[in-house]
Amino acid sequence: QLQLVESGGDLVQPGGSLRLSCAASGSTFDFYVITWFRQAPGKEREAVSCIKSSGHTTNYADSVKGRFTVSRDNTKNTVYLQMNSLQPEDTAVYYCAARHHFCSATVRVYDNWGQGTQVTVSS
Repeated sequence: QLQLVESGGDLVQPGGSLRLSCAASGSTFDFYVITWFRQAPGKEREAVSCIKSSGHTTNYADSVKGRFTVSRDNTKNTVYLQMNSLQPEDTAVYYCAARHHFCSATVRVYDNWGQGTQVTVSS
C-alpha cells in the first residue's frame, strides 16, 4: 500500500503560481500512475492531471491545459504540480491519488489517496 502526503497549498492572488508536492512512501513508487484531483466546495472531485510511472506520459483537464504542469522525480518518490496563472475557479482542495498501469479520471478506481492540500486563489 502506498502512503501519499500532499503539500504546498496556500492562499495566492489571481495570476499567481504555486507548486504542489505529493510525497509517497510504503511501496515501490515507480510502478504507480499518479493523478492530481481537486474538489471545490459543493462540487464533485475532478481529475486535473495525470502522470504515468515513467514520467513520459502526462495528460491534463482542458481547464488547466497550458497553465499546469505535472512532473515526477522517482528518485525522491515525489510528484509535483506546477500551477501558473491561477484563477479563483482553481480554488479547491487538491489531492493526489495512485493506481497501477493507466491514468483514469474515475475517483473510485484509486485505492491510494493523500489527505489533500488547500489552494485558495483570491485577491
